[in-house]
Amino acid sequence: MVDPARARKMADRIKVIVAKRLERGIRDPRLGFVTITDVKVTGDLQHASVFYTVYGSEDERKDSAAALKAATGMMRSEVGKNITARLTPSIEFIADAIPENAALIDDLLREARERDTQVGEMARTAVYAGDEDPYVKPREYAEDDNADEDDTDEDEVEAAPAPTGRHAAATEPDAL
Repeated sequence: MVDPARARKMADRIKVIVAKRLERGIRDPRLGFVTITDVKVTGDLQHASVFYTVYGSEDERKDSAAALKAATGMMRSEVGKNITARLTPSIEFIADAIPENAALIDDLLREARERDTQVGEMARTAVYAGDEDPYVKPREYAEDDNADEDDTDEDEVEAAPAPTGRHAAATEPDAL
């Protein structure tokens, strides 16, 4: 097993080498506008996975994949000439799903915005099923309702607590 830092450095170097070679051109008319997005190298530095995207239609993507597959040997020899490793890693080109994932995320965000708009419309036109405020509140008495009751102020008169237990019977006037 190799140091992960060394594997990252080799992956970065392979990415630059392959991108420069694609920039200089490959004599294959099927190759479209290809962008190298990432390179992953195994821990033993024996295999490199090169991730790429192609700008264009589905047919152009298929044609570019076939062109890259055909140019794998040439790319491996180019990498072997430009790296300082004892063994040249095998190379595999893998189509990166970044554009498809980005399109999917855009569609999901658009759908979420549409649903938010619908919910907002429903909220604006919504009416309560029952009372607007369904919580029970304490009753508020009018002034004339209190006039019928005793005129004593409740704050002035405090009732003594009723006796409980064995001594309750002895304190009542009838018990004496």
